[in-house]
Amino acid sequence: MTWWSRNTSSQSRRDLVLGLISRTSSVLSATVILLIFLFLLHEASPALAKVGISRFFTDTGWHPLSAQFNIVPMLMGTILTTLGAVVIATPLGLAAAIYGLYFAPQGLAIWYRRLIELMAGIPSVVFGLWGLVKLAPWIGQFGGSGQNLLTATIVLALMILPTVMLTAWSSMASVPPELLRGGAALGLRNWSIVRTIVLPAAWGGIGVGILLATARALGETMAVLMVAGNVVEVPTSLLDPVRTLTANIALEMGYATSAHRSILFASGLILMGLVASVAVVAELRKRSPHEL
Repeated sequence: MTWWSRNTSSQSRRDLVLGLISRTSSVLSATVILLIFLFLLHEASPALAKVGISRFFTDTGWHPLSAQFNIVPMLMGTILTTLGAVVIATPLGLAAAIYGLYFAPQGLAIWYRRLIELMAGIPSVVFGLWGLVKLAPWIGQFGGSGQNLLTATIVLALMILPTVMLTAWSSMASVPPELLRGGAALGLRNWSIVRTIVLPAAWGGIGVGILLATARALGETMAVLMVAGNVVEVPTSLLDPVRTLTANIALEMGYATSAHRSILFASGLILMGLVASVAVVAELRKRSPHEL
């Protein structure tokens, strides 16, 4: 056997082992997600069979001791805080990525990105403490206790900001340099190149990043629980307290029994459905023919 054939054979074995490991990991990951879904479905099935999905939206309110299980206030709280956070974080994250890539000095851009990466690793409870101690009292000057929809939305926006910024940064950095040089050759300034070349070319990846940030915002629990006020009602203004689905599960699971407990698992199933919907949309965007 020649040196070349031995080297090729060794490479084939390594490829085989790596392929086996990656396939096993993929199957394990998919199995874990499937088991979690089946667990939620099993625990929620008593509520789905006895109470029915329609009563989640038609009962007079959320009064578990009186067998009233309207989850609309929590669902609205979840959707409003998530949408508000995405609306705030998206332009901030995009602007930060554009500045770091095309306008900041190179030395500053490197430290700037490291700072945002560090921000992504801050535990959610730390954001919640900051929101509770600093942000809520300031917002309370405009009415109420300060623990409300607006405070929860701002805290959530800060938490998803690194996801939006880092994915936008990576998407824009992957735009072929030939396109940038072509724009410069036409006499376009930096901002014109960003607006007419970079953003359209990178929009597929940027959109996926926004959807991933949306999924994270939907599932956030601790920080929102600390600053949202946790009153079960549909908010009519930004200064009204809200309760999200995740906060409701965390607050009531400790003492819930029978149908009440099963309804909380059904809430988790609905939440998982929302996150799965966002993931599906993100996957469809990744497969878009307009993506680079």
